[in-house]
Amino acid sequence: MKIEKHFASILEEIGEDIGREGLVDTPKRAAEAFRFLNHGYNQSLEMVLNGAIFQADTEDMVIVKDIELYSLCEHHLLPFIGKCHVGYLPDGKVLGLSKVARIVDMYGRRLQIQEKLTKQIADAIQEAVGAKGVAVVIEAKHLCMMMRGVQKQNSVMTTSVMLGIFREHFSSRSEFLNLISR
Repeated sequence: MKIEKHFASILEEIGEDIGREGLVDTPKRAAEAFRFLNHGYNQSLEMVLNGAIFQADTEDMVIVKDIELYSLCEHHLLPFIGKCHVGYLPDGKVLGLSKVARIVDMYGRRLQIQEKLTKQIADAIQEAVGAKGVAVVIEAKHLCMMMRGVQKQNSVMTTSVMLGIFREHFSSRSEFLNLISR
């Protein structure tokens, strides 16, 4: 209820009549949307994983690429939208496939900067399975840069975090980057 009142105040502050037909329910809808867009605060890594960590004798790279990503920039509360690529080298354990995407969503659904989000995802995968290495690349368009400020429509921000073998060995890093670019 508190968020709804704040949205009503914001609309009035910009000169809108919150009693007009199109805006009567807007504070309520905006509050619901804002809660949904930030529901990652109500999740933990343990909840998201839900026990879906499995023993595996594979040592080959696991990659999940082109995971849709939606987040809000913590500086302007405007969306950034893109895709996330995650790779890891197992050390006896693997994640259930959907859990990689769920980890991306959990951290993405919090107020963020892309650099921090990339690191949070990598650290969570590392923590979950104790991988020999984790690689995360995010490519995103930021509406704070597209709709305001410099208004550059085609700019894409790319961030990466490489842990373990991906940081230490150029060949593993190159293999990952090559495979996600296909």
